[in-house]
This record gives sequence, structure tokens and C-alpha cells, in this order.
Amino acid sequence: MAGDAGPEQHEVIVIGAGQSGLAASYHLATAGIDHVIIERNERVGDVWRSRYDSLRLYSPARYDGLPGLPFPVSPLAFPTGRQMGDYLESYARHFDLPVRTAESVQRLRRVSAGDGYELTTGSRTYSAPQVIVATGPFQRPHVPGFAHELDDGIRQLHSADYRNPGQLPDGPALVVGASHSGADIAFELAATRPTILVGRSHGQLPFSVDGRVARYAWPIMRTVAKNLLSLSTPIGRKMAPKVRMGGGPLLRHRRADLERAGVEWIAERADDVSEGKPRLADGRVLDVASIVWCTGFRPDFSWIEPQIVEDDGWPAQERGVIASAPGLYVLGIPFLHSFSSMLVLGAGADAAHVVSKVRVTSPATAAAA
Repeated sequence: MAGDAGPEQHEVIVIGAGQSGLAASYHLATAGIDHVIIERNERVGDVWRSRYDSLRLYSPARYDGLPGLPFPVSPLAFPTGRQMGDYLESYARHFDLPVRTAESVQRLRRVSAGDGYELTTGSRTYSAPQVIVATGPFQRPHVPGFAHELDDGIRQLHSADYRNPGQLPDGPALVVGASHSGADIAFELAATRPTILVGRSHGQLPFSVDGRVARYAWPIMRTVAKNLLSLSTPIGRKMAPKVRMGGGPLLRHRRADLERAGVEWIAERADDVSEGKPRLADGRVLDVASIVWCTGFRPDFSWIEPQIVEDDGWPAQERGVIASAPGLYVLGIPFLHSFSSMLVLGAGADAAHVVSKVRVTSPATAAAA
């Protein structure tokens, strides 16, 4: 603990107790490497519990377990966000992982060349020669700059704050952003009100991830997501920038499903305001009572010194290793290495690779390993 004795010291600090951080902790513990996990939420798994009520994972439970502990539901079921949060909490408890909750990281800085890193939270200071940043992609909700110009009578929510249709007033709803969350939320809202989905398509699977065909195709899709769609292949490198900007293909509710539900999909951008109402790029003005912004998140690594990001805002890394900052690693970002990196099914493999690169510097830790 911080004080006269100086920072609390560990061999490795893991920032974030989501699926990537916990998977890294599992591999560190298995190797006998001293470490601690810093988590800003009150409970492990709260990041999943805070998502919209109807959220289900896009991969079946047989692929959603982390190393060493299968997901405790039917292998063919698609877990809810709350089930995922509870699973992560039970995972940390099952393996007695060293998680410190309710500690928000304020700053991570490199002390000096070869001397590791110092991390400060609201109550403590930590130091370690190596740090794994596993804060995930959902960092800073993004809404267009013109949103504040809309009429005050229009109820606006970002998908990070949306829970269910009961939060919205009666009348037409507009969902902006036609990727995963946008399709999910538009499909749900269409059952209770006229719903418009605005945004360009980023493609879709030929079948729903939880349909009958997918049940037989999932082993192939898993292989494709982990190996073919990776930064080691031309198709993966082409896909990565689009996915990182929130442009993933539709996986569950596809165009035909949305149409059957009554969703009006307009493949235009909402980019301006006319008399307090949202206006599309083609000039159409939409008279709606509410808007759900499914416009994604922006990465925020400004609290790390030195800066490690590229022009797109994501860390400059190779399979989680940051060459410009020895001893610093990153996990849980879209296309860290492959499409599966944005899914729970990729967390274990990415974490195993990063932990394999950790250098053991403590003699006691080296002896234990």
C-alpha cells in the first residue's frame, strides 16, 4: 500500500477484470507469477451487467468459458450479459484470483528505462516491471457532435445507457448505427413502437449465429474467426480497421429479420439537425420521439505515459506486445490479432500469448515458475 513504505510492488499488474484480464490472471497464476488485478467496478462482471437487458452473447456457451472453467449452462445456449457477468465473478472466486475491485486507475507511467511502471488509483500506488492493460473496447461512448442541437423534447440515450424500451417515451424511435447493438436494439424496439434504423450496412452472416444452420457451422466459424480473419492474412488486415471503428457484420438480427420485425432501415448517415430534428445525409428530416445512439465507443489510453496509440486511437501493438514500451502489454481490443479478439472465445488464446511474453524478473517468482 502507498505510504512511507512506497508503492505496493508486484511482478505484473493487470488492469481490468473482464474476460481478458481474468484469462491473463489465470495464466499468470498457473505460471506462479506474482500479480494483482485492478478493477474499477464494485463487482467483477459489472461491465456486462450494465449492458442492455436483452443482450445475449454472439457465441454459444461451449465457446464462452475461460481457461479451466466451462460456462455453467447448456453448451448450445447463448448466455445473457448478466449470466456472463456472474460467470466472470465466479471464475475469479473459483481460482482465487487477486482482484482489487472499486479501484479506478488514474495514471500509469513508465518510471525510467528498465525500471518498470508506476500505477496510481484513488487510494493506492502500485509498481511493477510489467503491466497488462485489459480495459477493453468500451471506454468512451461516442455520439455525433450535433446531438446537443436536437430538440430537448427528444429523449436521447447512448447504447451504453440503454437498458430496455421502458426508458423511452411513446412514439417513433430512431436507432443510429447499424452494427451489432444497433440491430439488437432496433429489433427490440420495433415490438412496441415505429422504429427507424439509420446507418450503412457492414455486411452480415448468411445465417443467424443462433439459428439451426449455425449450430453445425459454429466449429468452422470459430476457426475462421481465429485464423482466417487475422492480422496475418490479407482479408483480416482489410477487415480490422472497419471492425475497430464499430463496423462489424450483423450476426444475429440480419436485414430480413429486421424487416419482418417492422424496422425501417435507411442506409444513410444522420449528420445534421433541421429545426431540432435529426436530418439524414440525403436531406430527409425524421420526426421522432427518441434516439438511441449505437455509434460505438472511442478508445481512451490518455492515462498511459508514454503515449502508445496510433492515428486510429488504438495502441501500436503486435499480438498484444507494445514494442515502444518494454514490459507493457494490451489485451481485449478489437482485432488484437483476429476477429475472435472482440469475442469471449478469443480471450483465452490472446491472454496465453501475452503471458508467454512476460519476462520473469524476480528470483522468487522465477523459482516458483
